[in-house]
Amino acid sequence: MFSLSFQDIHLAAQADSKENAIYQVANALNTAGYTQKGYVKGMLEREAHSSTYLGNGIAIPHGTHATRDDVINTGVQVMQFPNGIPWDDNQTVYIVIGIAAKSDEHLSILHQLIPIISDEQRASQMTKATSADELYRLLMHSQPPGLLDKTTITLDVDTHDLTILQALNIAHLQKNNAVSAEFIADVFAKPPIYLGQGIWLSDSSQGNLRNAVAIARPKIPFSFDKQSVGLLLTIACIDDQLDNLFNHLSTLLQHGEGERLLRAPDSTAIIALLTTGTSQEPQETGALTADFILPNEHGLHTRPSALLVNIIKQFSSQVTITPLDGNGVPIDGRKLMQVAGLGVKQGEHIRFSAIGSDAKDVLIAIESFINNNLGEEMA
Repeated sequence: MFSLSFQDIHLAAQADSKENAIYQVANALNTAGYTQKGYVKGMLEREAHSSTYLGNGIAIPHGTHATRDDVINTGVQVMQFPNGIPWDDNQTVYIVIGIAAKSDEHLSILHQLIPIISDEQRASQMTKATSADELYRLLMHSQPPGLLDKTTITLDVDTHDLTILQALNIAHLQKNNAVSAEFIADVFAKPPIYLGQGIWLSDSSQGNLRNAVAIARPKIPFSFDKQSVGLLLTIACIDDQLDNLFNHLSTLLQHGEGERLLRAPDSTAIIALLTTGTSQEPQETGALTADFILPNEHGLHTRPSALLVNIIKQFSSQVTITPLDGNGVPIDGRKLMQVAGLGVKQGEHIRFSAIGSDAKDVLIAIESFINNNLGEEMA
């Protein structure tokens, strides 16, 4: 995670425009010894070229390549604007993270912020934080590894035994240091809870060490206690970080759509359902999908990300982008900072899903762009 101290966090700031907010955060970077005074010029130029709005009320203004000489040390300053700042396209920003980077460190920071972007509740809590300690915790511990990713999901388990599914889930939680022996003993001592629609849940009030979710799904649903077993979630929970996931799960069940988790084609689709409420199901949603391997040497950094977003914006269809070799969480293809923050590298797999009247056309345009090395010279 990027370096951050309580001294880098500034609460209850006020600004009437994004330019004013950028001047304030630039001054904070200068005062902290990260930049020289000329760095603010690059921050304003960057913003004029392409918005640094991330989503969920968060923006990350930073300088241009030309102003990297004004960076003394790589660092960040976080400013909270509780009353909000008008940004672009009717956007309102409440958290401004000013970044001073001597090279492309900002891409790593973007990648680490992606989980916050998809968690509206956490972003809202950051806006209302009343102490640097609280905002620090929300920002730095928003989505620890193992909370829910492809490594904690096991599909097509060849079993008709609920205990086997439980054991697989617990193994994942143990690997992520999320549970103690007390948790394991308690979970195995009582049967999971049936939520309905083939979905079961197990947890414990004892031995929770960190937030984590493990999922196991049998190859063929079977019966336990006269109820269908199609998927088992085992959850370790120490605070409210899992509320977003619980809300999406509850919504699916309330709408009678729990079966979508049972027929989701892969772990990426399951993650999407539980983190964004959507998944790629072409046969039902009308979505078209295309998978590619990223060819260019430097991966999906800022310039090719900007070109890609510009291509997508030429079409009316909604486009989501999913890093298949990453956390599997889809992002909005029209938001530059989200795309650049994916951190997709050369040789990694990436999925595009398009929904709309010109979905086929936008995917063809994306394919052409990728086949042309994302607008970069071939090595």
